[in-house]
Amino acid sequence: MKRATFKSYAKINLTLDVIGRRPDGYHEVEMIMQTTSLCDTVSVELDEAGEGITVETNLPFLPVGEDNLAYRAAKLFFQETGLGGGVRISLEKHIPVGAGLAGGSSNCAVTLKALDRLTGAGLGIERLCEMGATLGADVPYCLLGGARLARGIGEKLSPLPPLMPCHILLVKPAFSISTKQVYEKIDSRSGFRRPDTEAVIRGLEQGDMGKIAAGMANVLEEVSISDYPVLAEVKQKLTSLGAVVSQMSGSGPTVFGIFTDRRKAVNAKNELWGKYKTVYLCKPV
Repeated sequence: MKRATFKSYAKINLTLDVIGRRPDGYHEVEMIMQTTSLCDTVSVELDEAGEGITVETNLPFLPVGEDNLAYRAAKLFFQETGLGGGVRISLEKHIPVGAGLAGGSSNCAVTLKALDRLTGAGLGIERLCEMGATLGADVPYCLLGGARLARGIGEKLSPLPPLMPCHILLVKPAFSISTKQVYEKIDSRSGFRRPDTEAVIRGLEQGDMGKIAAGMANVLEEVSISDYPVLAEVKQKLTSLGAVVSQMSGSGPTVFGIFTDRRKAVNAKNELWGKYKTVYLCKPV
């Protein structure tokens, strides 16, 4: 038996812009993503003499078959490499499910990375990213992590300087949002505030939180907030409690606030704890 355990990190979107819709139905995007310290733990155990894929999780409602991205990652890995054996994947979940934080994509990425190491396949990060892109648009990013500019459907990645040390408060209300439905609705909208991606990049390069905050925006916010007004309420509360900037991540419903003052961040966490289903204080990774 061989075993590998990885941290599986959540991400936030500092920017998210939808450029247009492609003929294949996917949307062209331009977005800046940043890894956070909020993470799941993924353990992968390889039995070279066994067979089959087993997924275990601490969340009873989470699917553990073909609908689970970690399961699909293992299945694809064995198909692509032609290797045999059985694998048991244990997911200790802390990242909220369906939250716009790429928890499932991160678990998928870590599973690919673990199997590449355990089997000695030596596929390398470029090949793993190609495989990951067939499973989900955020998977290549989750394989690389850090701060990155993503284009295309999210698979064209360029490294950026990381977000400077700060405190990120994540707030998720007690519901999830369908990413597919949000993207379908964005096609019929116009006039929303778009991010100034270049300004955010300059802010990251210069370590200037003011420039970063001024350029940040997520075009999916308008769609999600129109269906769930509580998201605007969360944004307002975070800024009133001292966040330099507050924004929805991905298609939501998680809203995050960036704080430069730890005391204010802790006070905000204490203030919002219990009022919303999930409240996490973390930092950039």
